[in-house]
Amino acid sequence: MGVVVNQSIKNTLITYLGFGIGAINVMFLYTSFLSDEYFGLVSYLLSTANIMMPLMAFGVHNTIVKFYSSFKTKQSQNSFLTLMLFLPLLVIIPFGLIGYFAFSFISTWLAGDNIIVVDYVWLIYIAAITFAYFEVFYAWSKVQMQTVFGNFMKEVFHRVCTTALLLMLYAGFLTVDQFIYSVVGVYAMRMLIMKLYAFSLRFPKLKFERIPNLKSILKYTTLIIIAGSVANVILEIDKFMINRYEAIENVAYYGVAIYIATVIGVPYRSMYQIVNPLTAKLLNEKNKIDLKILYKKSSLTLFIISGFIFLLIILNINELYKLIDENYVDGLIVVFIIGLTKLLDSLLGNNNAILFNSDYYRMVLVLGAFLAVLTVVLNMIFIPLYGINGAAFATFIAILIYNISKIVFVYIKFKMLPFTANTVKVILLLLVSLGVFYFWDFPFHPIVNIALKSLLISLSYGFLVYWLNLSDDISILLNKILRINKN
Repeated sequence: MGVVVNQSIKNTLITYLGFGIGAINVMFLYTSFLSDEYFGLVSYLLSTANIMMPLMAFGVHNTIVKFYSSFKTKQSQNSFLTLMLFLPLLVIIPFGLIGYFAFSFISTWLAGDNIIVVDYVWLIYIAAITFAYFEVFYAWSKVQMQTVFGNFMKEVFHRVCTTALLLMLYAGFLTVDQFIYSVVGVYAMRMLIMKLYAFSLRFPKLKFERIPNLKSILKYTTLIIIAGSVANVILEIDKFMINRYEAIENVAYYGVAIYIATVIGVPYRSMYQIVNPLTAKLLNEKNKIDLKILYKKSSLTLFIISGFIFLLIILNINELYKLIDENYVDGLIVVFIIGLTKLLDSLLGNNNAILFNSDYYRMVLVLGAFLAVLTVVLNMIFIPLYGINGAAFATFIAILIYNISKIVFVYIKFKMLPFTANTVKVILLLLVSLGVFYFWDFPFHPIVNIALKSLLISLSYGFLVYWLNLSDDISILLNKILRINKN
């Protein structure tokens, strides 16, 4: 876990830096400098592009991680990477042609009752391509065990650029149209920078030669397209469907709430970047002992850290919404529901990495396809009844079922569970902390109240985690921070 902890810490710090900048953008700059309608439009365009991303990538970003370590010679690696570079074009080019000849029909269908969407639909295609190839080049660097720079580009770069664009919009240097085009341009620039970095780690030598195990690779990447698409559908379909049933500004209200709750999932995102290739390596080596250790440690560590973030957000959410435009308060319940969803995600540890990189990856497809359909059906039921809260309920139910299914499947096939006795202790600690601090408010300015309560939560939670020694990795880290040496 040394490499995991080291790069995970760096990735977590970088990711939170990105989320901090993003929080300023989403909660303050977007809501102040852009109308609710246009903010909803930007959120809708990017969410729809994210839904398309796994398909545009042709599953290559997962395939690189799974199979790269199985190739032992430079020649076979070069042939494999050459194939990975060109595979996405098998989808990108046909989709571009279809979009070109059927643009009027597609744009009208996607816009629904929100006519404002029509003129920007083509940007979804461009954004999806940039997202797809960014992930391909990021995976390229992951298999070289270098994740920090890619994580910086994924989490920080585009948010800093967006801040600059929002300030330029406010100053009158950009029109709203130019701003929207520039946002997509930032993602294109991010992709190109990631490409240069990936190629600096290992420059591609184009080799169009026969690849060992080609049939298995193509079968995997074809199926993983659907599995990856399913995962993104579950994550992003709510914003897409809100546009179908509600005014587009509701996408903005929902997007702000989702963004706040998503912070809870940052540790998972950060650790996954390095745990994924390590899991693939252990599976390729058939090292089940270390895999089981990694499974339990990643679950416990993520649950403790994500639980801490969950407490900070939920216990301060009322004060936080006092700082945001009052129109956005409708998303308060969404924050709690999606926040709980992200907390439950952390319990899985490296479960996704095990499934995606094992011979049972087809099961992800089966489970995911069922749950993608379930998510769409639940959204169709709940959004008309409860608006954006209904979208949150639908997401929670679908992901809860999905996660339980994956835990059960890994247990059946690998005889491993991610839980330990300390998992129960962490649950009790979270419940006690919620009971103690939720009704404890200060009569000051919201920013002061948030700072004071966060300090108390941090000290009490950190002390109890350390005193109870709930995680060896976290205790070692705290010892280093506190400069405590144990002989």
